[in-house]
Amino acid sequence: MKGIQQDSLESYFADHIDGVKTPLSISMIAGGHSNLTYLVEDATGRKMVLRRPPTGAVIATAHDMTREHRILSSLADSAVPVPRTLALCEDDSVNDAPFYVMDYVEGAVLTSPEQTAEVVPESKRHALGLNVIDILAHLHNVEPNDVGLADLGRREAYLARQLKRWKTQWKKTKTREIPFMDDVHAVLEARMPEQKGTAIVHGDFRMGNFLTNGPAGRVEAVLDWELCTLGDPLADVGYVMNDWNGPGDDRPTASGTGSSAISCGGFPDREALLNRYEELTGTSTQGIDYYRAFQYWRLAAIVEGVLSRYMKGVMGENADTDAFRTQVDNLAEAASELAHSDVI
Repeated sequence: MKGIQQDSLESYFADHIDGVKTPLSISMIAGGHSNLTYLVEDATGRKMVLRRPPTGAVIATAHDMTREHRILSSLADSAVPVPRTLALCEDDSVNDAPFYVMDYVEGAVLTSPEQTAEVVPESKRHALGLNVIDILAHLHNVEPNDVGLADLGRREAYLARQLKRWKTQWKKTKTREIPFMDDVHAVLEARMPEQKGTAIVHGDFRMGNFLTNGPAGRVEAVLDWELCTLGDPLADVGYVMNDWNGPGDDRPTASGTGSSAISCGGFPDREALLNRYEELTGTSTQGIDYYRAFQYWRLAAIVEGVLSRYMKGVMGENADTDAFRTQVDNLAEAASELAHSDVI
């Protein structure tokens, strides 16, 4: 299997994770388009998850296994639900790249309204929506110093750093010209608000990165911390707003379409989430539409990078590259529409 050295991994698991019994059954978990994620099951049926970089990483800092393992380990005792880490391997000779292992957490990754309608009872959807914003508030209320993450990133100038980083990413990985991208970048730089606070920022906080217990109406674990850093907490809030399309909303979500996991209805609306967030954090969400425009633009750059990796054959699964192009186009257009509106 691409990205897996079976024999050496079996030896590593047996030596470094208590109670593991070989042989191991390893299969790729569908859905990841950046770091590669695998389900590992030992001879007793114990389930674990292995995370490793793509087989041809483009930006090393975006695929830092040590960093991602550190974040999960640091948040283990916080109010943010994360899987328990089991091992970190920085020796490339074991599996051709660093990797870490964490507990398998039972839950559904909700990516479509049809799936949500099937998994989450209507009576539990409002509670689940509030749980999502509660967890984000809990994350932003964590003082990085208190959990050993004070040096995770610079506290100041988050937007400036992100605009520079993803402009560089766009130039390096773009597969064609999209004038919207350069234009929106210029607008975002010109209208950049002052950063009013610093928090641990997840960077990809959305339903598709949660393991959800539908019948209970709660999130069991937050996944995919590879973009996490210190910075402006409103960036995460803007990202959630972009992915929170209720019935009738048609602006693109993270998928690049107008449909989101909550489009089936029954969830609290954006205003309710913003009010809840302000209540729990004391942070004003005024001006959130700037962050929404920024996140559309940033995500377009990220997805273009994913498309580029697929086209180079360095990802672990096939993909519909035309769908990725459409996703990037839609995100860039949404960023432009919002950036040139009167709301930012």
